[in-house]
Amino acid sequence: MTSSYGRGARLLSVGIASTGVVTFAYFSVASYVLDDVDYKRISLLWSVLFVTVSVIYRPIEQLLSRTIAERRARGMDSGHPLRTPLILQASFAAVFVAAALALRRPLTDDVFDGDEALFGVLVAGVLFYAASYFARGWLTGHTWFGLYGGLVFLEASSRLLFALAVAVGIAHGQTAVALGMAAAPLVSLVVVPLAFRRRVPRAAAAPPAAGDDDLGLARGGRFALAVFAVMLAEQTLINAAVLTADATAADAAVAGFVFNALLIARAPLQLFQAIQGSLLPHLAGLPASGAGAEDFRRAIRVTLRAITAFAGAVALGLLLVGPWAMDLLFDVDFTYGRAGLALVAVGMGAHLAAGTLNQAALARDHAGAAAACWLAAAAAFVGWMLSPVIADELLRAEVGYAGATAGLCALLAVVYRRG
Repeated sequence: MTSSYGRGARLLSVGIASTGVVTFAYFSVASYVLDDVDYKRISLLWSVLFVTVSVIYRPIEQLLSRTIAERRARGMDSGHPLRTPLILQASFAAVFVAAALALRRPLTDDVFDGDEALFGVLVAGVLFYAASYFARGWLTGHTWFGLYGGLVFLEASSRLLFALAVAVGIAHGQTAVALGMAAAPLVSLVVVPLAFRRRVPRAAAAPPAAGDDDLGLARGGRFALAVFAVMLAEQTLINAAVLTADATAADAAVAGFVFNALLIARAPLQLFQAIQGSLLPHLAGLPASGAGAEDFRRAIRVTLRAITAFAGAVALGLLLVGPWAMDLLFDVDFTYGRAGLALVAVGMGAHLAAGTLNQAALARDHAGAAAACWLAAAAAFVGWMLSPVIADELLRAEVGYAGATAGLCALLAVVYRRG
């Protein structure tokens, strides 16, 4: 099982890293084929779309992954409970559509500058991603990590094709570039039939226990809502500093400086989704397969050691060449402090460690306790950012992010020890 986890993490890391490169290419091409105003709208559309689908659909992905992996470890290779995840996924999508329609005018006028087509792409994209995230949870639950990596890579590649079509003159304008965001999740589903071809009949397993034919809406709903709260809190930790700086700073450019600094955390967090994608089904299957608690702890220990080494290397590098690297990467008339950048790296390490401990909590069915930890950390971070304790908004964000994630990690460590 440990080798399977390591192999799955490597496969997903390659897939998601490649996806990141292709996504960067999509925005790079879009910046060349669109003027500044249209490109800003595309960037805003992607930001709203990405945050929305991450918050409302990853709970179902995690629910499916955990449930299917646990059942497979007990020898149940078919008949996995899909009714409750489907109901919950449809409910999240319906709530989004209702909220989007209620806020249609503010979204269209204030975010997309009156462009109705972009609002339509947003709604269609969020709905289509419901199927994509459902497929992701189903694939990781079966430990088909190669297909998962292929799904996200195909999604990014098909999105890029829309921007390239505008670049070569096949299509024209902002709407054509934006349509890639809605079409990509549908195109990526072509990998799902390949998964069915991998299903090999096995020896008949023991029949499931009474009541095991479905998760139960109450139990599945509690898990999904808890993970929803986790995802909402995580987005708060990443985005609250930029929003509060934009609202409170005398210089509007400060929000951009804060955003650039926190990119140090954003990129590794996206890549770490690969580790999380393989870690949860691995941990959920260990107890069901008869593995001891030591195997569970070993998986967590190995992951935390790797995170510590990585975050330490990043922090040291930023202490040495951080200001020079930021000046090279961003064309802004501003000098970043070494200590502040290193603090962001420390916070990134704590954030990744918290994500690991969170997967352990989800695997042990402690989602509610984990959600309480995340919400407490997010609330503390927002309170810190709104306080005038440190006058410099950038330094306040750097100190606050490191402190909030360290506190979060400590709270989740308590939940982990109690497990």
